Amino acid sequence: MSADLLRGHLDRLLLAVLADAPGHGYELSQRLTERSGGELGVHEGSLYPALHRLERGGLVESSWSTGDGRRRRIYRLTPPGRRAVKASRQEWRAFSTAVDRVLGTTA
Repeated sequence: MSADLLRGHLDRLLLAVLADAPGHGYELSQRLTERSGGELGVHEGSLYPALHRLERGGLVESSWSTGDGRRRRIYRLTPPGRRAVKASRQEWRAFSTAVDRVLGTTA
């Protein structure tokens, strides 16, 4: 899948995988790939700037955790982040329905 298609939607996709549970960056990337059936992959160069942007926006918060002898930054949704996920899902349903109407379905 084209990176251009992913670019405008990465924040909402990260919020959606964070709605499942908190996680560190690599874990969130893996969840996104798994939930998309392998269609969506996020490189570090896009992942961490997006997480930092969400954190600056107050939708995500992070803290350091040490497990398995490794120090990792764990990201979690804030209450405004949870509201943003809900709004994003509603907005996406309306958008994808409209795009389906324009593009039509294939047999």
